[in-house]
Amino acid sequence: METFPRRRAERTPDVPCRLLPMASDAVAQGAAPSLEGLRVLLVDDEEPVRRAFARRLTGGGAKVIAVDSVARAVEALTASEFDVVLADLTLPGEHGLNVVRAVREKHLDVACVIVTGRPDVDSAVEALRLGVFDYLEKAEAADSIRQVVARAGAMTRLGRLKREAQAAFGRPSEEPGDLIGLDLALTRTLERLWMAYQPIVRRDGSLYGYEALMRSGETALPHPGAILSAAERLGRLPDVGRRTRSLIAESLPELPGGLSCFVNLHPSDLGDPALLSKDSLLDVYGARVVLEVTERETLDRLPDPRRLIAQLRERECRVAVDDLGAGYAGLTTFAQIEPDIVKIDMSLVRGVDQDRRKAQILDGIVKLCHELDVTVVAEGVETTGERDNLLDLGCDLFQGYLIARPAAGFGAAAWPSRAAPVGGGR
Repeated sequence: METFPRRRAERTPDVPCRLLPMASDAVAQGAAPSLEGLRVLLVDDEEPVRRAFARRLTGGGAKVIAVDSVARAVEALTASEFDVVLADLTLPGEHGLNVVRAVREKHLDVACVIVTGRPDVDSAVEALRLGVFDYLEKAEAADSIRQVVARAGAMTRLGRLKREAQAAFGRPSEEPGDLIGLDLALTRTLERLWMAYQPIVRRDGSLYGYEALMRSGETALPHPGAILSAAERLGRLPDVGRRTRSLIAESLPELPGGLSCFVNLHPSDLGDPALLSKDSLLDVYGARVVLEVTERETLDRLPDPRRLIAQLRERECRVAVDDLGAGYAGLTTFAQIEPDIVKIDMSLVRGVDQDRRKAQILDGIVKLCHELDVTVVAEGVETTGERDNLLDLGCDLFQGYLIARPAAGFGAAAWPSRAAPVGGGR
C-alpha cells in the first residue's frame, strides 16, 4: 500500500514564544529588517548596475558577491551560502529565472529578488508564481533595494528558523514551499527513485507475490506521501506513475515464476494513455500484474471508469481495491471496479486480536467478499496474534512486517508457526 496524501489536523507544539521573530515586534519597537551581515549574491551582466547595487547594499552592512552570468552564479552558490539572491531578469543567452532554479537546486530557503529594465505583466506573474520574493523595475530599484533585500533576508532567516523548530519537535521537513523548488525536488526524486518489494503470502506461508513500493533518495520528498502530494500540486501525477511502472518493468524479469506483482495506481493513472501503450508494463507483463486502486480516492473525475477497467482486463491483469475500510469513496469504487482482490486497510487489521468490534467488522467483510468471489488480503500484519485471528476470520493472503519488511529485490518471507491448524480461507 502506498500512502496517498490526506489532510490531518495536528496539534501545534508549545514552541517557546521567543523562538521565532514576529512582525508585530518590529512594528511595536519601530524596528525594520537590517542588511547587517546579510550575504547577498548579485547577478547582473551590466557592470555599472552591479557596481551601483553593490555600493548600496554594502553601505548598509551587507556582504555582496557580484557575478555577471548564470554559470558564475552557480559556481558561487556551490562555493558559498547566501541569504538573498538578487538577479537581473535578462542575462546574455539566458533567462534570469534560471538563477532562481539554480538557487533551489542548492538552497531551499534562500529568498530571490528579480530586477528588470523591461518589466511586463507576464514575467512578473511567472516570477511570483515560482516563489520569487519580489520583482523590481531597475529605474526604481535604487531607492528601494536596501529595504527589499533586507526584508528578503529576514524571510530567509525565518524559513531557516522554522525548519529548526520542526526538527526540534520531531517534524523535520525539507519540502520547498514554492513551485519551482517543488518541481525541481520532484524531478530529482524521480531520477533517484527506486522500488522496494514486500512479500504477500498465502495461508500456509507460501509466496503469492510482492507489492512494489516507492522509495525516495531525495530528502526534500522522503516518502511516497510527500512525492504524491507534490506531484498532485504540480499536475505531475502521470510522471510519477510512468516512472514507477518503468522501474517495475525493469525488475519483473527477476520475479520468480508463478508469482504476482501488485502495482499501486493513483485513480488518475487509469486515464493515462501510457498505461496501455505498446511495450508498457501491462503490455508485456499484464498476466502477472495486480493493479491496486486505492479506496481513499474517488473515480468520479474519470469519464468512464468501467470501460477503463475493462481495457485493463483485456491485458489479463487483475484489479484490486486497496485500503478497503479506510477510504472516502464508500462502496462506489468497489462497485465501479468489481475487483478480483481487496486489501483490508491496516487500520482494521492492527490489534484485531484485541478488539472484538474490529473482528466482527472484518468477519462480515471477508464473508461478503468470498460470496462475491473476491480474494481478501490482510495488510499491515505485525504480530502472530493478529495473523492467527485473521486466519480464523478466513483471510486469504497476508502482508506486513511480521512476514517481511519491504526491501530491494524479491526477498524471502517469514511465517511463524501457530499452535493448531485452521480451516477457512480459499
